[in-house]
Amino acid sequence: MDLKQYIRDIPDFPKPGIVFKDITPLLLTPKVFSHIVQTFVDRYKNSRLDKIVGIESRGFLFGAVLAERLSVGFALARKKGKLPYKTREVTYELEYGTDTIEMHVDALNPEDRVLIIDDLLATGGTALAAAQLVEKFGATVVGLSFVVQLGALGGANRLKNYEIFSQVVYN
Repeated sequence: MDLKQYIRDIPDFPKPGIVFKDITPLLLTPKVFSHIVQTFVDRYKNSRLDKIVGIESRGFLFGAVLAERLSVGFALARKKGKLPYKTREVTYELEYGTDTIEMHVDALNPEDRVLIIDDLLATGGTALAAAQLVEKFGATVVGLSFVVQLGALGGANRLKNYEIFSQVVYN
């Protein structure tokens, strides 16, 4: 299935010069959404996963369904201040400044094998921080998966120490 036909380009969003890849049409079409989830299921069904970590917020959409289909736990990686319980966190560099993601302290166990999922891989900063956060728990990152990868932005290079899988790659 050609997923690119369901991804909309939004010029100058969120700022001038950026072409935003809008995945909402993928979500509007049940057979397309199902195809995406099944592709992830087929890839990871034999990976002995314990948990899936979804990165805020579109990673929640794919990660929760995938976790249910693979009968594993689902944990949230959110921006600082969004989780109500005690957390562990990782702060990472942005182009101009820093950001922090966190997870509840009881989200992962040291023996867990974890798949991290998000909708899009761009520069890789958030995904790398999520991997570092998973490792802070002593858990093992089995891989990082994305629906869309913007190859020209170099995110895969930042994540070269991990297995990366993307269903759609723009170069």
